[in-house]
Amino acid sequence: MARPRNNEEGQVIVDRAEQVREPSMFMVLLHNDDYTTMDFVIMILETIFRKDQTEATRIMLNVHNQGVGVASILPLEIAETKVAEVHDLARRQGFPLRCSLEKA
Repeated sequence: MARPRNNEEGQVIVDRAEQVREPSMFMVLLHNDDYTTMDFVIMILETIFRKDQTEATRIMLNVHNQGVGVASILPLEIAETKVAEVHDLARRQGFPLRCSLEKA
């Protein structure tokens, strides 16, 4: 944090040498399983991650074909919240959908 100081005229000077760092970003990953439906994964992507239908379908196909797909890239606290939302909604619907974080 920049520390203010006074110059000879009594004006406050703020040293800008200290830079504000951007937050670390994390990939929110969805993992394929044999039980969660494709429609449910698309619904998760549209509602929790705010993807349009085309993007949600593309990500779902990555999950299905490659075993994992990147749902979003977010700061840690937001990413953790999204993972918890996915797990909560999946459990309430009876699906074992797994969601994890990986540093971007």
